Amino acid sequence: MDTMDGLSMDLERANLDKLRGVFPECFAEGKLDIDKLLGLCGEYIDNDFEKYRFEWKGKAECLRLAQKRSAGTLRPCPGESVDWEHTRNLYIEGDNLEVLKLLQTAYYRKVKMIYIDPPYNTGNDFVYADDFADPLARYREVTAQTTKSNPETMGRFHTNWLNMMYPRLRLAANLLRDDGVIFISIDENEIMNLRRLCDEVFGEENFVAQITLLCNPKGRSQDMYIANCHEYLLVYSKTMRAKGSLSIPKNSDDIAADYTLKDENGAYRELELRNTHRDFGKFNRPNLYYPLYVSENGRISIFADSEYSIVVYPNWNDGFEGCWTWGQGKAKENITLLTAKKVDGAWKIYRKAYALLDGVEVKKQVKSIWNDTAFYTEKGQKVLNELFETKEKLFQAPKSCEMLKQTLLMAQTGNNDIILDFFSGSATTAHAVMQLNAEDGGNRRFILVQLPEVCDEKSEAAKAGYANICEIGKERIRRAGANIGAGDTGFRVFKLDSSNLKTWDAAPIDPQAGDVIGELANRMNAMIHRVKPDRSDLDMVFEVMLKLGVPLDFPVTEVSVNGKTAYSVGEDCLLLVCLAPDIQPEDVEQMAEYAPAKAVISRDSFADDTAMANAWYILRDRGVDLKLV
Repeated sequence: MDTMDGLSMDLERANLDKLRGVFPECFAEGKLDIDKLLGLCGEYIDNDFEKYRFEWKGKAECLRLAQKRSAGTLRPCPGESVDWEHTRNLYIEGDNLEVLKLLQTAYYRKVKMIYIDPPYNTGNDFVYADDFADPLARYREVTAQTTKSNPETMGRFHTNWLNMMYPRLRLAANLLRDDGVIFISIDENEIMNLRRLCDEVFGEENFVAQITLLCNPKGRSQDMYIANCHEYLLVYSKTMRAKGSLSIPKNSDDIAADYTLKDENGAYRELELRNTHRDFGKFNRPNLYYPLYVSENGRISIFADSEYSIVVYPNWNDGFEGCWTWGQGKAKENITLLTAKKVDGAWKIYRKAYALLDGVEVKKQVKSIWNDTAFYTEKGQKVLNELFETKEKLFQAPKSCEMLKQTLLMAQTGNNDIILDFFSGSATTAHAVMQLNAEDGGNRRFILVQLPEVCDEKSEAAKAGYANICEIGKERIRRAGANIGAGDTGFRVFKLDSSNLKTWDAAPIDPQAGDVIGELANRMNAMIHRVKPDRSDLDMVFEVMLKLGVPLDFPVTEVSVNGKTAYSVGEDCLLLVCLAPDIQPEDVEQMAEYAPAKAVISRDSFADDTAMANAWYILRDRGVDLKLV
């Protein structure tokens, strides 16, 4: 039987296990033989030390930090949540580096889309200064506001920002599904460095777009030379995507403008059947080069006869032999959709393209410049002010809900897809997810993570009674959800803290300092009961879920086992967790009746090792795996 150690997923071991599965011959005595691995890769190894690399001071340490296991946990806060029992949305307060580590086991490769709006590194905004030795201690400092901004006068200006972003992107990439997409808002201060970072983390081949977003048409008057009126949206996929896979449905205005013709099948437009790109023609698409036959009244046939006597090939006016966009078979099947017109003395073939055909909406490719007024920052500010019924700026430069909804459509998010935002700010992402769900009947879910950065006492937010940014975000979700009133508008709140399990104090004992034996005895006595005295059963249940890879939105139901309190996790009792004292064999027998996949029982619940062993045998015989905490 295993005992939980209170640490997050071991990413180093997970990576080694992947290699072991592909190259088992490269492992001996539990260690990776790198020379064997390189030998198997042969000519695909690049040993040129002068090749282009993206390096900065602290990069290697950042990678180690990303792989370092977290000793934290996420403590549930039902009192701050909305619809705790039924919602599948999550709001997490804490340092996103530690939270991303804690999410690895339960959400590894399960997130469909990530959107983040990280600090832009303007010199004034807050940049996380990670402590490589003790991240949780650093987090406690941050929440006490002892951390400073990142001024340009600091010699490590760009380095600090890169060291903050690199491990977080590494961890985020682990969470993305194979068909996942990440969107990152950024301005000109770090766009170049961010491109290089993402090329390394996601791969250059998975770069999708660098979108220019017109967000402030008036421009920033404080800029020194040019009043900037735009920022960028970087888009990367987890794996290579097919052409058109990020297209979005056309809206009613698009359809009204583009589909001006109508027949019994609905609104349509006419598109030339000839391929309008000269990269394609008879020379490389010979199967798409064939004649069509036209009547005097513009009707089409693939066969010649007395009526259809005009021969039309997909040739250009200068004689270039082009090609059709349809093969002969498709043209035959859809001949009623084809028509011919005489243009400048020559016949051209057109096809009808309907706005709605067979119940499927037409889509459009998104352009690389977004200048829709609905995407302006002032629109995001207006929505926030209306929600909070104030004219004051409680949060600076919130993103537009409409902009976020467009990214959700581009990523092809649908039912039960998870959207993650680990720089959630004013919680625009949650607002957009709930709003889009209400509009299209979707069931998307969000996970938001935000550092509880204290609001400056002189800020409008502080004057309005909001102690930190998280308080603004949670209140926004409550208000937006109440206004939307459809779908899942609730959310479970969790807060980052140290593990609920005590850890052994391994600090050296000075033999000259006093009673060494007494100090050692005190440390041993402190470990008799592993769970910290100030933690609740619910705290422990959710830590168990985190460490065993059970999503935090699963239902948790309190049940009685022979009068002792236990907790059933999941609709069909995926886990049964019992932390009650004095567990007897008959209690274990009844636990087995719930037929859980795993039973988790506190080590403190057993009178002795014999009782613990008996429980293991009882559950084993019922096909139940026992884990101890």
